[in-house]
Amino acid sequence: MFTSGTVGSRSRILFAALIVGTLAAAAPTQAAPPAPLPFPFLLPPPMATYEPPATRPQLITPREDEATDYEMPARLRRQVVSYATREAPGTIIIDTPNKYLYYVLGSGQAMRYGIGVGRDGFTWSGVQSVTRKAEWPDWTPPPEMIARQPYLPRHMAGGPGNPLGARAMYLGGTVYRIHGTNAPETIGTHVSSGCIRLTNQDVIDLYARVSVGAKVIVLPMERRADLGRITR
Repeated sequence: MFTSGTVGSRSRILFAALIVGTLAAAAPTQAAPPAPLPFPFLLPPPMATYEPPATRPQLITPREDEATDYEMPARLRRQVVSYATREAPGTIIIDTPNKYLYYVLGSGQAMRYGIGVGRDGFTWSGVQSVTRKAEWPDWTPPPEMIARQPYLPRHMAGGPGNPLGARAMYLGGTVYRIHGTNAPETIGTHVSSGCIRLTNQDVIDLYARVSVGAKVIVLPMERRADLGRITR
């Protein structure tokens, strides 16, 4: 038989047990320590950080093979023709009246190009030599041209918009050049102030053939060269 003292003692014991159980349930649980690596000397590689590759600025150069919608007349297209001359291979002959440039190949043949020549009053004739060659040349109009056309720029850097086009071959100590043009429709006409112009595609082809020092013969308007027969 339980006495009142025994009941009170048992009640206190149960109450204390209940408090301990509640605290144990409320205590945060600790994560188990990580398992040791099976081979401690093999460590995982460090995480690499991404760095974008360094880029270089792109240099934009003029295109040399830009297509055009203009269709060149057949007679003015670049072609190999039969051409009888005593001049040595590598010589350039400008047929001003017919608006052709002949590059002598030898063995009775020449490469013929359609050209634009000087306007009335600006044609000339004589013998010169190629003293300099330039790719995408700058243009500095001579004082005589500026006097006639004061609106012209005093200097223009080379490029697709430059009147000298893709290539230029300078003739002796004159102001004249054989050069390209961005206006192919002017080939076969009297258009320049005395310079000889070809399409950009043709002047690039001629430039690759011509050497500095090459002889250049410019025929007068009154004399016509042999037109030559197409061989291929």
